[in-house]
Amino acid sequence: MKKLVEFIKKIQSDSRFGAFDEAAIKQGVVLKILSLLDWDPFDVDEVLPEYEIQGSKVDFCLKKQKTNKVFILVRKNGEDLEKHQDKILSLSIQGKVPIAILTNGLTWWFFLPLVQGSAEEKKFLAIDMATQKAEEASETFENFLTKESILSGETEKAAEDIYTARQRDFFIKETLPKAWAQIMSDPKKWLADILGSVTEEMCGYHPDREVIEEFISSKFAEKGGLESLVQPKPAAPPQPAKAAVRGDDFTGKTIQAFTLKGTRYEVKSWKAMYIKFCEVLFPKHKDDLDVLFTLSKPGKEYFSKNPYQLLTCEKIAGTGMYVDVNLTAKEIADLTQKMLHLLGYEENALSLEVK
Repeated sequence: MKKLVEFIKKIQSDSRFGAFDEAAIKQGVVLKILSLLDWDPFDVDEVLPEYEIQGSKVDFCLKKQKTNKVFILVRKNGEDLEKHQDKILSLSIQGKVPIAILTNGLTWWFFLPLVQGSAEEKKFLAIDMATQKAEEASETFENFLTKESILSGETEKAAEDIYTARQRDFFIKETLPKAWAQIMSDPKKWLADILGSVTEEMCGYHPDREVIEEFISSKFAEKGGLESLVQPKPAAPPQPAKAAVRGDDFTGKTIQAFTLKGTRYEVKSWKAMYIKFCEVLFPKHKDDLDVLFTLSKPGKEYFSKNPYQLLTCEKIAGTGMYVDVNLTAKEIADLTQKMLHLLGYEENALSLEVK
């Protein structure tokens, strides 16, 4: 949608939009974007303003005939949207609306209010026109907020797929250490189960348990027992990655440039530094990038091959990898150092110039 891209670029270049109050944002931004996504803002059977529910209101209700599909709550630019998450989610739950949107005109947060979890877990998508490229923001709007995608149920299905994938990844990461601990508590038992199953697959017969255990004992007796084979001596714990500038959390500081392996790159922001760093580093380690997934934390992904698993992300050209760019300066400094450590670089491979 060429017109939507042009309008987003206008928002990004015109400082007046940042000073709009709620009324101006509703009329000059939200309704304009909805119209460019094929909604008719003059048809109250499609876009109903000031929708009342349980003594309160949402600014817009997107409808399919008599069915409410999306609630939109608008706040003025500069407001902390997190303070209004509970309100839009509560009203959407009361109205049994599958999609909820909270926006200040520049930032748009999309939620699945009817699923289980915290507000952060229910948030499946974010668009930030202040930082994203206009083409990228436009494509995301087209995928999730066109009249056709909402009324057909495509948006809801895509959102549920994103939510399910995140939940699956979270539970897998939570369960893997527990599964490993259970296996290592009785490795002989688990190896016997595996050996019996593989033997049956290969010859069609499942050996008796006693036969399997006797084979294992005889096979590895000279190696000091099965446990010594499957439980090697633990490696020395890795040294924690040190910050690029020791003792500094970079709060309130502006980055001017960074140097990686002797090459200096000038940048204008922490976000630009992080993206450039990844653009330089990733192509050199295409076969090793999966190791970066180990840096994720419960409820916090830094990397993905699916852009919709990250709320605000950038694609690193030539790699198929997306990186979360909604990070503080301290997070970027710490994360880049940890990435270098995992990929085998010396701790002094990266230096930052800040003021």
